[in-house]
Amino acid sequence: AIASGQNIEEELGDVLASVVNLARHLKIDPEKALGGACDRFISRYTRMEELAEKQGRPLEEFTPEAREAFWEQVKREQYNP
Repeated sequence: AIASGQNIEEELGDVLASVVNLARHLKIDPEKALGGACDRFISRYTRMEELAEKQGRPLEEFTPEAREAFWEQVKREQYNP
């Protein structure tokens, strides 16, 4: 049977609650962890926009594949400075 939108939302809520419980079990503040993830995303996206501008076009004009390549490049830069 195909799940309804409400069922999918409920299931996703259960998954999120499980992740929060896992974080607490690991003695990790889930709000702090999520905040860090958001900060990293913003930093990476900003860098992707910079790379696109260096090629003379806004990021939105690149294909999804090209944007993914920028994303991977930025991750490599951050983890292998």
